[in-house]
Amino acid sequence: MQKKSKITFLFIMLASLFLVLGACSNATDEAQDTNEEAENANQEITTEEEENKESSNVEEEMDHAGMNHSGSSEVPEGLEEAENPTYPVGSKAMIHASHMPGMNGAEATISGAFDTTVYSVTYTPTTGGEPVEDHKWVIHEEIENAGDEPFQPGDEVVLNAEHMEGMKGATAMVDSAEQTTVYMVDYTDTETSEKVTYHKWVTESELSPVE
Repeated sequence: MQKKSKITFLFIMLASLFLVLGACSNATDEAQDTNEEAENANQEITTEEEENKESSNVEEEMDHAGMNHSGSSEVPEGLEEAENPTYPVGSKAMIHASHMPGMNGAEATISGAFDTTVYSVTYTPTTGGEPVEDHKWVIHEEIENAGDEPFQPGDEVVLNAEHMEGMKGATAMVDSAEQTTVYMVDYTDTETSEKVTYHKWVTESELSPVE
């Protein structure tokens, strides 16, 4: 009788052990599933961030695709040369602007210095496409029917500049206005090693002396 009781007790203990092991196994599987789901979610977030970054880079490249890096030495009628510019024609300066790739950090040779009002503008190209926002720079003399008084932020103007495809004749909104010295510059593109000549425009605050 005692032997039968012992056997029964052993069966109960073994059954309890199997139940405990089964529960632990299920908990481990659930934890693994949770970890896998978290890893998959992190991978999806990382992939989405990379895609967004690539998309942003493509859009930026497209924004600059139609930009005329080089220009001519001709300037708009009525533009006055600066009498005593910080960076005289022929002098060197470092560019601290990112109007286009390969510009920031390039050493420039000053090819022209002029006193005027300079504007950043937002406009929709006459060739179609998305609006170009905060384009830098357009000067007062490159705006249609510009009088003696400078335009103010919020003013609607018509552009006569041809810095980018679809710019000339486009209606634009003035984003900012500043009275300053603007420069034409020659420089070598830091990314492509392309020689850029008579680039219009760089403001005085975007230049610094060559050390």
